[in-house]
Amino acid sequence: MIFKKRTFFGKEPERETPDHPAELERRVAHWLAVAPGLDAADVTVTCTGNTVFLGGTVATEDEILRAEEAASRVEGVGEIINRIELAKAGTG
Repeated sequence: MIFKKRTFFGKEPERETPDHPAELERRVAHWLAVAPGLDAADVTVTCTGNTVFLGGTVATEDEILRAEEAASRVEGVGEIINRIELAKAGTG
């Protein structure tokens, strides 16, 4: 089987990041997932415009700060409202 490079009228398609909240949520969630020292499995990301709401739980206060720092590095993020809480011992 031969795979051809995708083209549009003989040119490679341009890839632009749309200004859609779902795309911003995806990018922020990705950065949280790959951030060192952060288990973001129970963290939620919701966007309204360029405002990012972080929610859910993490194990330590350091992880709360790391999540906010990671989200702030994503292009297009204007404001971060961090509502992440510490997980209660014995849950999760």
